[in-house]
Amino acid sequence: MTPTADKPRRSWTRLFVGAQIAAIIGTAVDFVVVYVLTEFAGIWYAYSNALGAACGAVTNFLLGRYWVFQAKESKMHHQAFRYFLVATGSLILNTLGVYLLTEFTPSHYMLSKTIVAIFIAVTFNFLLQKKFVFRR
Repeated sequence: MTPTADKPRRSWTRLFVGAQIAAIIGTAVDFVVVYVLTEFAGIWYAYSNALGAACGAVTNFLLGRYWVFQAKESKMHHQAFRYFLVATGSLILNTLGVYLLTEFTPSHYMLSKTIVAIFIAVTFNFLLQKKFVFRR
């Protein structure tokens, strides 16, 4: 019997909701880091955004592995590498989106970040985590 046969598979809806909760938590970490680095440390918002995204990505990976997808049976370094590829794509899309919305619309960087983060989380991140990183 395989390790995954011992536990029931979670429905697509439960995985999606769990992934969005994990994304919200990861995003909260991301936003706090961006805000603190930009407003208190005086770091340019685009650099702060990249650092915040990295912190949020680590949080989201750990929640995805241990809670959402319950994918502990796979080697962590393999998942971490696949997650790194997805997170890198997400980082590029998020940073580019925040920059474009902030620079070319009257949006504050935090509003731009919110809009872009939601869009990327429910499309790009969820699908690639489910089908590529944690393979469910």
